[in-house]
Amino acid sequence: MKKLSVIIPAYNEEHRIGSTLGAIHNYLSKQNYEYEIIVVIDGAKDKTAEVVSGMQSQIKNLTVLNNKQNHGKGWVVRQGMLQAVGEYRLFTDADNSTSIEQVEKFFPFMSQGYDIVIGSIEVEGAQINEHAQWYRRFLGHWSKLLIRVVAGVWQIHDTQRGFKLFTAKAAERIFFQAKIDRFGFDIEILAAAVKCGYKIKEVPVVWNNAGESTVSLKSYLEVFKDLLRVRWYLWTGKYK
Repeated sequence: MKKLSVIIPAYNEEHRIGSTLGAIHNYLSKQNYEYEIIVVIDGAKDKTAEVVSGMQSQIKNLTVLNNKQNHGKGWVVRQGMLQAVGEYRLFTDADNSTSIEQVEKFFPFMSQGYDIVIGSIEVEGAQINEHAQWYRRFLGHWSKLLIRVVAGVWQIHDTQRGFKLFTAKAAERIFFQAKIDRFGFDIEILAAAVKCGYKIKEVPVVWNNAGESTVSLKSYLEVFKDLLRVRWYLWTGKYK
């Protein structure tokens, strides 16, 4: 059994995915444990699939799941998590905003009995290098408070960072039950994890955001709708 599975959801990432894959492979290939990298393409309209497939000759443990239709980030992360075989399963963003070597800070907490370890920019020790639009900084601050209250995850300060590590057991149980396909999926998996009694550790990370995100004002409204769905699923006992 491989120790680590790295799942990377990708939409139109032809200009960034190559360097991200190179950085991840370059680091992991020097470690003394087995790993796999799974890129799950979400109906990309550019040459993301061609770029990733072209790297399989260089990265022997690289798998490409090329969905022809767009389903949403939550859908493809779920697909990758449930296909992975690693003892630990990490999903990370295609823009490499949180560098792969930071996962080493997570493993000791897994040894201490935590089921899920998540990267955070809202706990002491985090470093933020961001060039985001003003409205994203403003909405991000207030939306985090709203998420913590409505989703019942008050103990988690940052639900939205795309760098989360799960044990195989926790991943299979949580993602099998997950229902939200798009941006609100981060909220759902953590709310479901809390409901199921899993131990979650929030760890500070260095986060580099070049300001090229496709997250728009409309995306924030979609997340708010998903947040209400999560609240409803919690009330109606959908997470077992």
